[in-house]
Amino acid sequence: MIAPRVTLEDVRAFEWPFRLRLPFRFGVITVTHGRQAVIAVRVRLQDGRVAEGMAAETLAAKWFDKDPTLTDAQNEHQLRRAIEIARDAYLAAGARTPFALFADNHAAILTAAAAERLPPLVAGFGPALLDRAILDAVLRAHGLSFAAGMRANIAGLAPHAAIADLDGFDWTGFLASLLPRQRIAARHTVGLVDPITAADQPPGTRVEDGLPETLEEVCAAYRHTYFKLKVGGDIAADVDRLCRIAAVLDRSAPGYRATLDGNEQYADAEGALALWHAIEAEPRLATLRHAVLFIEQPVKRAAALSIDIAPLAAHRPVIVDESDGTLDAFLAARACGYAGVSSKACKGVYKSLVNLARCRRWNAELGAERFFLSGEDLTTLAGLCVQQDLALVSLLGLVHVERNGHHFVDGFAGRPRAEAERFLAAHPGLYRATARGPRLAIADGMLDLASLDCAGFGAAVLPDTAAMETMPKAAWPVS
Repeated sequence: MIAPRVTLEDVRAFEWPFRLRLPFRFGVITVTHGRQAVIAVRVRLQDGRVAEGMAAETLAAKWFDKDPTLTDAQNEHQLRRAIEIARDAYLAAGARTPFALFADNHAAILTAAAAERLPPLVAGFGPALLDRAILDAVLRAHGLSFAAGMRANIAGLAPHAAIADLDGFDWTGFLASLLPRQRIAARHTVGLVDPITAADQPPGTRVEDGLPETLEEVCAAYRHTYFKLKVGGDIAADVDRLCRIAAVLDRSAPGYRATLDGNEQYADAEGALALWHAIEAEPRLATLRHAVLFIEQPVKRAAALSIDIAPLAAHRPVIVDESDGTLDAFLAARACGYAGVSSKACKGVYKSLVNLARCRRWNAELGAERFFLSGEDLTTLAGLCVQQDLALVSLLGLVHVERNGHHFVDGFAGRPRAEAERFLAAHPGLYRATARGPRLAIADGMLDLASLDCAGFGAAVLPDTAAMETMPKAAWPVS
């Protein structure tokens, strides 16, 4: 189809607080609560029609910017400011295709953000939300699902100076060739403070809310076959914890596959390689070692794209995640020996598709399936947020995706019960009813994505903004 040109006319920003049912530690932070941002846009199509769309994403502290001198509140204000910068750029852009709105403004948004000391990963948060909300509006106006619309190139992906390495790429043929998945395996995250067995829970510390708490209970309840294991940078402690995890998985999840997430805990590749050698030397980790599919960015982002990761990659493929701040980051990562890159809706729909196109081209040139995307989580919460990310990984054709929001947050906690019930009614395969309200449904480790094939970006219904707070003006930059 011919991609419509749209004009962004209005952007409204909201947010709401949530609490985690279990603490979640990754890298340098242990999370107990958070806030989710919700963006509502109004666009005018070239035929004069007006359409509205929405997007949602967590304002995650200490991931987009891990500067220890910044408070969690300041991290949230950084992300609010990223939304403001993108909003102003898109409102001033005039009529363009959805992809052109993104690509034409990419460099200018990065420059404006850098002038306010916002790193690229933060800067990309604003466009990522706006692009999804704009796509949602356009898809609803045309009565198309995300998969159907993107396979027809409703966004207008085309060669562009922002992705000059893909000049001459056949975007129409590429998008039409994508085969969205109806089911996907949920890769369960084992955080650094998660209890492995009941022995890890001192008396009186259980939540007792009817959901699994220990890894043993998770295996019994959801029957996962894929797991994501966090490591913390202390080799002895990591090996000991991995041994305790392996004892459960070897017994309770036969045939499992796993990924290791270094969370930037190593200063260089040698440190991460030492961990791998320690894993190889531990007999109790023999099954787990063979189960590892890839290692997620173990080296701090300041050095990750300036070192040779090949010594570690010789043992398992390594993907880049936190250093994937710009559209060309995967190019630099490839030169360093990385084979993969994470897809996260918070980093942008178009970035995921561009990187998938690169994988297709590079693998074709190589004559082998070396380069790949992985689906990673950032506490995608029940409702619009998790559904948009699942619609994206479905289109990308990924076999499994990290999911953690359903485990660390109690269903639609923090949202009105009526809203949760509307999502359950509209997406009965994706959610299940419980006495405490609808929750994500995982059966035999799988998620049912069939209901995402609806008009709009992955959601047949939308959240209630009347039950949210208006997003405050960003208190950024700070002196």
